[in-house]
Amino acid sequence: MLFVIFYPLKITSQNQITISVKNSKGIDLKEAKVDFSPSVSSSIFSTKDAYKLINIPNGTYFLSISHLGYKPAVDSIKINNKDLKLSYILEDDLLNLETVVITGNFNAKTKLESSTSISSLDQKELSKIAPRGTAQILQNIPGLFTDASAGEVFTKVYTRGISASAEDDMGWYYVSLQEDGLPISLVQHSYYAPDLFFRNDITTSKLEVIRGGSSSITAMNAPGGIFNFISHKKRNALGGDIQLQSGIQGNNNMFYRIDASIGSPIGNNWYLNTGGHYRQDDGARNTDFTFSKGGQFKFNLLKENSRGYFKFYGKLLNDKTNRYTGVAATNWRNPQPAFGQSFKSTALMMPEFNTSIPDGRNLSSSNNFNPGEGLHAQDYTFGIDLSQKLGKNWTIKNNIKISAKNANWQTSISNAFVSLSNPLAYFITGAQFPIGQIVFRNAQSGNELARIDNSGILNGEPFQYLTEGRLPNDAIMGTSTWLKDNETDELIQQLTLKKQFENHNLNFGFASGLSNTAVFTQGSFAFVTYENNPRMLAVTLENPNEPTIALSDENGVSNFGGLFFGNSRANITQLATFANDYWNISNNLSLDLGLRFESITHKGSNDRYEPFSQDGGLDDNPNTDYDNSVLTPTGNIDSFNYTYNYISYSAGINYKASNKTALFTRLSSGNKAPELNYYFNNFSNTPINRKGEIQKINQLELGLKSSLTNFSIAGTLFYSQLNKIGASNFEFDETTNAVFYTPMQFNSSKTIGLEWESIYSPLKNLKFLFNGTLQNPKTKTWTIYNANGTADTEDDSITNYSGNTLPCNPTVMFNLSTEYEFKNISSFVKWQFMGEREANVANAFQLPAYSIFDFGMTYKISNNISTSLLITNLFNSEGLANFYGANSFGASANGITKEFIETNPNASFIVVPVLPRGTFLKLNYKI
Repeated sequence: MLFVIFYPLKITSQNQITISVKNSKGIDLKEAKVDFSPSVSSSIFSTKDAYKLINIPNGTYFLSISHLGYKPAVDSIKINNKDLKLSYILEDDLLNLETVVITGNFNAKTKLESSTSISSLDQKELSKIAPRGTAQILQNIPGLFTDASAGEVFTKVYTRGISASAEDDMGWYYVSLQEDGLPISLVQHSYYAPDLFFRNDITTSKLEVIRGGSSSITAMNAPGGIFNFISHKKRNALGGDIQLQSGIQGNNNMFYRIDASIGSPIGNNWYLNTGGHYRQDDGARNTDFTFSKGGQFKFNLLKENSRGYFKFYGKLLNDKTNRYTGVAATNWRNPQPAFGQSFKSTALMMPEFNTSIPDGRNLSSSNNFNPGEGLHAQDYTFGIDLSQKLGKNWTIKNNIKISAKNANWQTSISNAFVSLSNPLAYFITGAQFPIGQIVFRNAQSGNELARIDNSGILNGEPFQYLTEGRLPNDAIMGTSTWLKDNETDELIQQLTLKKQFENHNLNFGFASGLSNTAVFTQGSFAFVTYENNPRMLAVTLENPNEPTIALSDENGVSNFGGLFFGNSRANITQLATFANDYWNISNNLSLDLGLRFESITHKGSNDRYEPFSQDGGLDDNPNTDYDNSVLTPTGNIDSFNYTYNYISYSAGINYKASNKTALFTRLSSGNKAPELNYYFNNFSNTPINRKGEIQKINQLELGLKSSLTNFSIAGTLFYSQLNKIGASNFEFDETTNAVFYTPMQFNSSKTIGLEWESIYSPLKNLKFLFNGTLQNPKTKTWTIYNANGTADTEDDSITNYSGNTLPCNPTVMFNLSTEYEFKNISSFVKWQFMGEREANVANAFQLPAYSIFDFGMTYKISNNISTSLLITNLFNSEGLANFYGANSFGASANGITKEFIETNPNASFIVVPVLPRGTFLKLNYKI
């Protein structure tokens, strides 16, 4: 396929040019772009191994041929009443430094010319990555820390130590996840992030990543970076791919998937691209339900004219997946699985069951709940993208889309160890006085598993078994049903007006986003065995000569809607105006200046709530204690209406030392306004009497890019400083069973480091790739609010951790891989190294360094058919990616101090291991 840019010119003679384009291995390149100067009008068609241009007038032309992954070829040709046959061999562009990029730049330019830290992955590179979600893909980009241990969603991604507010359920806090240049969503709060609505498949042609720098002026409220997944553009002939995948993960858990991407011209300069995927996945860890199931359909319809293009596009996503929680461990110095659990296979999640839980918003109705449903994500997006030349070097571009999103969570939250001697195991049910003979039955079979006497627990005595039955580990799981329903309607738009002068490219623009969102959260306690394959427990209090009291329903659910309640809604208005000047000072020196003013308004409210009070509970039955404390709205609301205004700027200089080497530096000052979790989490049943703080992010970069014959490198020294970081912890009060967030603390951090990516190709068929990051991430000023396990503020304290190392930020991480091609076979081996990380800001505990190896091989059966084998985590590494704190209900990572570890050297704690080995087999048919 050959893309040719032509404009009308009177033809004085008809000539023909035949062009052959190959790579250094002699393989025909079927996709290319050809530029003629001066422009001509021509017809083009392809043969088996060449392209033919007809109706070429006599004259002298400059010819430029470019192809993704190769260095462009430039030639001067003369034609005079004679057909020409031309042949070109394009050299490998090892890091795509001479490939044009658009993300984070107002003007399309090559990486070498850009004064930004930008990386890219083309479709060939994307195909080498296991289909385990967005974060798994981004692990291949330097300068990023990514945590994909939870699965496809609930992931964490940040750049250059800009991480402090990127909590486990807000992991995309500072960055923008985009499709085709616009954010997937502008809304973020707990359990609602943009990765919920993105699934990569073969409709993606390329990923472009900007780290820091210019994202302050080119993205909406995302100073940390941009991750832009770019869809396939037009095809000049019917073409595409159909791909079948099957695989095995973890403990023989099956995976099936089909992808398709097909495009074709449909006449009169109209082009259509369609595609998507569907998959069913039992998951990488052991659960008794299908972990992921669903897919998406995408399309774009393109119309080209002499001045530009018009594109209508859309996405329909309907997908179910889930997220993994942690695993228990002991041994602070060398963590090992505890309680018979496994870092490789244990999920420790509620089993699948169906029940109905009263809806706290309307007690006459109920909500269906099944933890096997996980996250049901739906996204219906439609947009229009147009670009038109207006004459006199003016161009207008506008990209606008509307979307309707829904994220319905039905899963479990927390999986802590709760001893049967702990009063919490009984009083968290909301029962009046659950003391005496407690009977635990298998909720599915009804069989009695254990009968105990807990009469002594209030005096500090242990419980006693009354029969031969036992519960695993003499404990239950401290867990809650987690029902969270999020609905969002959005409009996102960016308009850019460009004017090109001889040495200046000016860009002016306006961006806007309107979001209307509502979220309902409800949590109930659940009785679950604490073992590798958890079982639901139906629990009763059966004291002699007294009525039997049900502490749970028949499915094991207790304290209906009594642990968590939240009912909130908000409107977000984001408005931004920006200006940019790209100034070519000389042939080798350019200056890139940008300024952005942004205004963000949050307007919404939270419902106040209280426990429903009625003798006998909701069902008016004194023998069912599991429905006595349903949280319901009081009728009062706490409103908020705050506007955040700020100015960001960025300035970059690029010096091209030669056609193959460039230096750049960039200074940026960005801002981050609060997300909705600030209002939803921190003001529970209290007035929202203050606005959040705007975080200030300052960044300095100094970079080198060089593209030589068999070696390419891009490296950046960086310094980032983050101020006014709000920090709050999730806590549980065992005396009142209250769940709360601690008061906000405002802190600052700084990081200095080096990131690099490089490729060395000593032979035509052999490549070595090395990318990574060295950094020193530190807190400048940092305090933690210590609630001491109660909501009572009388015993609270504040601890100072200024000067400590930032948590979850390794000082070293890298990817080292080798690729080899021979005839119809290609293969690769990759080593991913993750250095030691502090588990919390107290620096009390370190997550050990770990390595993961991936292997892949592709065999080209014919020109149209190929098959691939991909193995991720080849040696089944048990690396630990995250830390959730002590193994107790309501604990947090920041609750662990050096003093706690010294006092409790044998205590168990919660870690999140990396995903175990996955083996995938693909069959690809190229149309």
